[in-house]
Amino acid sequence: MLHLSLPQAMANADTVMASAELPAAPDEVIAALVTTGVERWWGSPETYRMTGWNADLRAGGRWNVTMRTADGKRLPAGGRFLEIETPRRIVQTMRYDWDHPALGRHETTLAYLLEPIAGGTRLTICHGGFAGFPDAAAGHAGSWTRVLGWLQRYLSTRGPV
Repeated sequence: MLHLSLPQAMANADTVMASAELPAAPDEVIAALVTTGVERWWGSPETYRMTGWNADLRAGGRWNVTMRTADGKRLPAGGRFLEIETPRRIVQTMRYDWDHPALGRHETTLAYLLEPIAGGTRLTICHGGFAGFPDAAAGHAGSWTRVLGWLQRYLSTRGPV
């Protein structure tokens, strides 16, 4: 049985690093991150929910999603996939298509790195491109801790697939 430690994240002025131990195989974790499975777990009623996930899962393919906030706002985001080596690694760009308070519409790069461990997967996230946006880096570190907690809870409670 995998003892799950709490997700952790940290940031410097340029990059956010986050990690979590997840009770699922790497291919299941990837599916939760880059398919419509995102809509099942990413968010909460008091923050936002991901809706309308759409992705062309190949290098050069585009992805987009809409964050629907608790007060009903629709905030679109998207990007493109740069590298796909499932189930070990996915690298993609990310940009908010609205004026994020700390980041604006600045494009960042996000890498999901997956390592099989006893009883599951260690997911490490490297989210870079925050140079000149230190408040956004700090804010995203807190966000990644929350998001990885949602993912860990979802994968822990969904039962066998």
